[in-house]
Amino acid sequence: MQVSEENEWLSRWREGRIGFHRDAVHPALARFWPTLGAPSGAKVLVPLCGKSLDMRWLAEQGHPVLGIELATDAIEQFLAEGDGEVSRYRAGDFDICRQGSVELWGGDFFHFHIKQAAEIGAFYDRAALIALPEATRQRYAFHLAQLLPPGARGLLISLTRGGDVNAGPPYSVPAEEVRVLFEPNFELTHLADGEPEANGFRESVWALKRRGPMA
Repeated sequence: MQVSEENEWLSRWREGRIGFHRDAVHPALARFWPTLGAPSGAKVLVPLCGKSLDMRWLAEQGHPVLGIELATDAIEQFLAEGDGEVSRYRAGDFDICRQGSVELWGGDFFHFHIKQAAEIGAFYDRAALIALPEATRQRYAFHLAQLLPPGARGLLISLTRGGDVNAGPPYSVPAEEVRVLFEPNFELTHLADGEPEANGFRESVWALKRRGPMA
């Protein structure tokens, strides 16, 4: 992230401006994740994870979860709202907390390297792509592809809205941009569009599979 993006993100958590956080598991995750074909027990990468309850749902399905989050406030709230002891350690640029089968890596997603992602076999993005301005989204899509092995599967939930598409976060990322960003490295399947919301946003749900020769 750029420094200005980091500061805005940290300010939102510090000031409690987290209207993007959902107090329940996202219905699209529960509906579509079982259809992806992600291997049982695959570790799931969740970039810019916040304190999403979706991580606990994935863990309940038998998936170890590795969430990456810049805001310490988000990580501490997730841990405080959960059950079980917390272990803490450090690896490279990241402060890591583990609670149950969820690991939270505190730091910049773009500093997370492929050697640290050796066990990753799937991913879930509900609020990462749409949190980033247009200039950063291409970098995000490329970095995500670098971290995933061929055949890795994931679920992406994007947003579109009318009006000022440059306002955000969350930002409007239309289907055309999703394809431009991800099709070079992923097979994309458009799964569904949500109903328009009162704020003008409309969600779209995508299944992704990392391209490349299987080992």
